[in-house]
Amino acid sequence: MRSSRPYLVRALSDWILDNNATPHVVVDAGMAGVHVPSDFVANGQIVLNISPSAVRGLSLENEALQFSARFGGVPMQVYVPMNAVLAIYAKENGQGMVFGQEPGDPDPDSGPAGTATGKESAGSEQGTRGSGKPKLKVVK
Repeated sequence: MRSSRPYLVRALSDWILDNNATPHVVVDAGMAGVHVPSDFVANGQIVLNISPSAVRGLSLENEALQFSARFGGVPMQVYVPMNAVLAIYAKENGQGMVFGQEPGDPDPDSGPAGTATGKESAGSEQGTRGSGKPKLKVVK
C-alpha cells in the first residue's frame, strides 16, 4: 500500500484552513531531497507556514510538498519529500497530527549526517523521550 502521509497532510491542511486557522508543517531538514532555507533550520528541523497567504503555488502531491515563498525577503522554491514531513498542526491551537514511521520510510537511526538527533516535533507535547521518534498515546 502507498503511504497514508500525503493523504493525511492534504486532509488536515484543508481541515485547518476550513477552521480559519494557519497550517504549519514540521520538516526533518536533514533528509535527502529536502530543499528549505538553511538559515531557519533549528535542531535539524524547520517549521513552515503553508497557508495560502504565506506561500505561492502550493502543491501537496503524493511524492512531495512544494511551493514558493519569501524567507527574510529572499524568494525561494521549497521542496519537501512527504517522508520528511514529521507533523502538521494549526498554529493557533496546536491541533493536528505527528507522523510515525511507515513502511518504506528511511530508518531515522541510520539517516544521513546524524539526522536522528533533534526529532522532537514543534507544537506537540511529545517532548524528548529517548528515541526521539513520534509516539501516539490513547486518551480516554
